[in-house]
Amino acid sequence: MAEELKGKVAAITGAASGIGLACARAMLDAGAKVVLVDRDEKRLGELVAELGPNAFPLVVDLLNPKSVAGMLEGIKSLAGGLDIFHANAGAYIGGPIAEGNPDAWDVMLNLNINAAFRSVHAVMNHMIAQKSGDIIMTSSVAGVVPVVWEPIYTASKHAVQAFTHTVRRQISPHGVRIGAVLPGPVVTALLDDWPKAKMEDALANGSLMQPKEVADCVMFMLTRPRGVVVRDLVILPNSVDL
Repeated sequence: MAEELKGKVAAITGAASGIGLACARAMLDAGAKVVLVDRDEKRLGELVAELGPNAFPLVVDLLNPKSVAGMLEGIKSLAGGLDIFHANAGAYIGGPIAEGNPDAWDVMLNLNINAAFRSVHAVMNHMIAQKSGDIIMTSSVAGVVPVVWEPIYTASKHAVQAFTHTVRRQISPHGVRIGAVLPGPVVTALLDDWPKAKMEDALANGSLMQPKEVADCVMFMLTRPRGVVVRDLVILPNSVDL
């Protein structure tokens, strides 16, 4: 992948850890300038010091509409433009509906749906005006499979899929691509609420992936010829029966 993204500017939400950080590393390795977007200012500072001069920190609270609306100008002032936008940030809640907390659902739904859609809207007109660009949505296999143990999360990712498919039809005439990467279970902070025994068992039986494996798929999507779009790319651990 060396230099395949040379001259490109990318921005990734939720970039301080997990899939977002793995994608940032991959895009930097491919020659891009990368703006790491996250609310964790301290962690962002540590990361850009480690990642080098082509990594830039941008503190954005995705649950604050004004903060999201100003994101594009922040990206442009740091890196000089925008060619790739990865709407990656998200949250996870699983478990039985009867035992759930609707207030917690609201926070997750706001981040996974409203904030994701707002962030894409914030950068879309820039890409339309320049008649080029790539938008990647971090979805989930739960966006195409009704996962019985995570109904609220599943619903949020079905919304992401519907958004991706309809927006693609609107922006493709302008030279802008949008596609979704749909991972199965990945070792990220989203699984912090898993019981320890469940996590240990999943790691032992190979039913969890590493963030880099998702980043490799994102890089595949970004490096297709401009006349081709990867609409959906599902990636699963081989041992997951979905």
